[in-house]
Amino acid sequence: MITTNIRSLLRFSALLRVVLIIYGEWQDSHMEVRYTDVDYLVFSDAASLVASGQSPYQRTTYRYSPLLAFLLVPNSIIHHSWGKFLFSASDLLVGYFIHSILKLRKVPEDLCKYSVMVWLFNPFTFTIGTRGNCEPIVCAMILWIIICLMKGNVLQAAFWYGLVVHFRIYPIIYALPVILVLDPLFFQSGFKPKLLNWRLRQDKNAQSYSKMADQYGLWTPVKTIFAKERIVFALVSGAVFLSCTALFFYFYRWEFLHEALLYHLTRTDPRHNFSIYFYHIYLQHECEFSVVEKLISFLPQFVVQMVLIFRFGQDLPFCFFLQTVAFVAFNKVITAQYFVWFFCLLPLILPWTKMKLKWEGFICILVWMGAQTHWLLWGYLLEFKGKNVFLKLWLASLVFLAANTFILVMIIRRHNYSPVFEQLEAATLKNVVKLQ
Repeated sequence: MITTNIRSLLRFSALLRVVLIIYGEWQDSHMEVRYTDVDYLVFSDAASLVASGQSPYQRTTYRYSPLLAFLLVPNSIIHHSWGKFLFSASDLLVGYFIHSILKLRKVPEDLCKYSVMVWLFNPFTFTIGTRGNCEPIVCAMILWIIICLMKGNVLQAAFWYGLVVHFRIYPIIYALPVILVLDPLFFQSGFKPKLLNWRLRQDKNAQSYSKMADQYGLWTPVKTIFAKERIVFALVSGAVFLSCTALFFYFYRWEFLHEALLYHLTRTDPRHNFSIYFYHIYLQHECEFSVVEKLISFLPQFVVQMVLIFRFGQDLPFCFFLQTVAFVAFNKVITAQYFVWFFCLLPLILPWTKMKLKWEGFICILVWMGAQTHWLLWGYLLEFKGKNVFLKLWLASLVFLAANTFILVMIIRRHNYSPVFEQLEAATLKNVVKLQ
C-alpha cells in the first residue's frame, strides 16, 4: 500500500510533466512568449554540433560540460523534445530519491509523502525540466550521493561526486562536509554506518548526539585526517573529475577548459540579475577587472560556508541545504534556475523542523515570494519598458539578500539538529582512532 501511494504520486507527476511538455510545444508555435527556456536552445544547438562531429563550444554562450551536449544528441536524431523528457525524468527521480533518503532515516510514511510532494508539485520545480533546464540531473546526482553515503557505499559516492562536479562545478562546496562525515566515528571498513533514527530527534539521546557532534566536530577530523574512507573518497572523486576534464581537454582544448570551468570562477555578468554585485559589474564593465577583483566576491561566500560546515556538518542534508542557500544568495550571478539547487534539498529537512506552516512557515514563504516579486517588478520596468531603474533594481537585490538571510536564520533556529550517522561506542572509537 505504501509503495502504491508513492508510485501513484510519481505517475501523476509524470503525467503532469508530459502534458506541460506537449503544451510547451503548442505555446512555442502559437504565442509570442516561448515556454521553452532559452538555455534549452543553446543545449540543443551544442548537441547538434556534437552530432556532426564539431565542438559544442562553437555555439556561443554554451558553458557546460560536453557531457550535456552528448546527452542531448538524440534531440537531433529522435525529437527536439528529447532533452525535456530526460530532464523531467530526472525531476521524477529526485522525488523518488527524496522518499528513499527519508525512509532510510525512518521517517513516517505520511511525512515522507508530504515532503516528496513539496518537490513534485512545486510549480517552480515541475516547470524547470519541462522548459528544458538541466538542473534536475544535477539534483538527482547529489541526492544519489547522499544515499550512497548513508548506505556506506563510499566508492560509488566518490565516483558520482567527481562526475557531478565536472558536470556542474558548484557542488564542489559539498566536499568538506562529506570529508567530515567520513570519519571513524561513523565509518569502518566492512560495516555499514549506523543511521540515527528520526524518532530520536527530540529525545535526550539525540541531544547527547548533538553534544558529541559538537565535541568531535573540529578535533577528531584533524586527528584522523588520513582515515581510509577519506583517502578513498578524495582519490576516486579526484580521479573521476580529472579524467573527465582531461578527456574533453584532449578533444576541445583550452576552449573547453575556459568555457566549462574557468569562466565560472571569474564570471562577470553585466546583465541584471538577483545578485547584489550586478550593478557594480554593470557600472565597471567597460573596465578590465583584475583577477583579485573577480575573486573578491568569493570571500563572503567562503566565510559563511566555513561557519555553516563546521557547525552543522554532521547533519549532512541540512548542511547541504544551508550551504546551497547561502552560496546562491551571495553569488556574483543569481538566476531563477539556481533556486532549484536548494529546492531539491528542502524536503530532506522538513521532518526535522519545528516551524509550522501557520504562522512562521507562511511568513517565510511570503517574505521570499514578496522580495522576489518586488525585484521582478523593477526587472520588468527595465527589461520591457526601458526605464532607467538600475539603482532601484540594485536596492531590490539588497532586499532579496536580506530576505534570504532572514529565512536562513529562521530555518536554523527552528531546526532539530540531528546528525545522520550514529557514532561508535567510546571503547570502539578508541580502537579505531589507534588504528588510524
